[in-house]
Amino acid sequence: MSKRDYYEVLGLQRDASEQDIKKAYRRMAMKFHPDRNPDDKEAESKFKEVSEAYEVLSDAQKKQAYDQFGHAGVDQNGGGFGGGGFGGGSFQDIFGDVFGDIFGGGGGGGFGRGGRGGPQRGSDLRYNLELDLEEAVKGVKKTLTIPTLAECETCDGSGAKKGTKPQTCTTCGGAGQIRMQQGFFAVQQTCPACHGAGQVISDPCTDCHGRGRVEHTKKLDVKIPPGVDTGDRIRLTGEGEAGALGGPAGDLYVQVSVREHPIFERDGKNLYCEVPVSIVDAALGGELEVPTLDGRVRLKIPAETQTGKQFRLRGKGVVPVRGGSAGDLICRIMVETPVNLTARQKELLEEFQATLKDQDERHAPKTKSFFDGVKKFFEDMK
Repeated sequence: MSKRDYYEVLGLQRDASEQDIKKAYRRMAMKFHPDRNPDDKEAESKFKEVSEAYEVLSDAQKKQAYDQFGHAGVDQNGGGFGGGGFGGGSFQDIFGDVFGDIFGGGGGGGFGRGGRGGPQRGSDLRYNLELDLEEAVKGVKKTLTIPTLAECETCDGSGAKKGTKPQTCTTCGGAGQIRMQQGFFAVQQTCPACHGAGQVISDPCTDCHGRGRVEHTKKLDVKIPPGVDTGDRIRLTGEGEAGALGGPAGDLYVQVSVREHPIFERDGKNLYCEVPVSIVDAALGGELEVPTLDGRVRLKIPAETQTGKQFRLRGKGVVPVRGGSAGDLICRIMVETPVNLTARQKELLEEFQATLKDQDERHAPKTKSFFDGVKKFFEDMK
């Protein structure tokens, strides 16, 4: 039977980029991988076809030969890819880099990183947790609902029906891989009989269908320590997906994100807030009530305070999650111009403005300094 066009197999156009080819392969290999479709011969056949197409199109030289001559440019002696089936690696071998990006990588996947034919560590999971600023600063206890894979209680994770047990694969002798010889070349690939597990289950568990794990939703009470901030990550050891074949469970990483606050803005261990002040209070001075995360405090505003002036309330910030002294609350003054004035109020302001004439340098030194600078600027340009 003639082979399908490799681009058609991956659902791509012929001008597809290297990244497009990689993405298409990951998507389709994930869909048809034997680990996700046990005892499904059609899925296994499609997985081999997808893997064969990717093997050619991901190699620049093979791709060039295929684009020019079709299948004839890459088949050798009609053998294609060895006649013994294209294993394509385990599920985690294919997608390890993807899971590594998401979960931090380093050692743990639930699909074969524990050694072929033996126990396999479960995948790490990530949970995105949003907190209010008050919760992040003071700490909080949260109940999380986690969708995960748990060990099947019916078969104790073996995948075999109660009273039976998996048997060592006779094709690979329990190694999970077989050695294929083609001419001078020897290729080691995943055993097609056990799909790399090293064991076969003749009578699978009816609850987990031979997988040894079942979909499960669990609730966890998690204590969030005081002082966490956006980007902080809390690791819960052993709370990830259950391992396969009796392997250890992965970890759960709780990724913290702090919601925007209507009053305060956080920068490290310091908090900032803008305090509106009337023109009268800014000019004559006064005392204002300002908020902190511990309650209200009185802030004395000296006379002639300008917009942008900052007042520091020491120790009213955040105690960092890794320890150290508390930060400060920094209040930025914002002098507010009155709006919606009555005719009489406008008249009074005009009268007040008249009293300032010819005394700008005394009453508005910044204004005079600014316009003196502007005048000099234009004179220098002549």
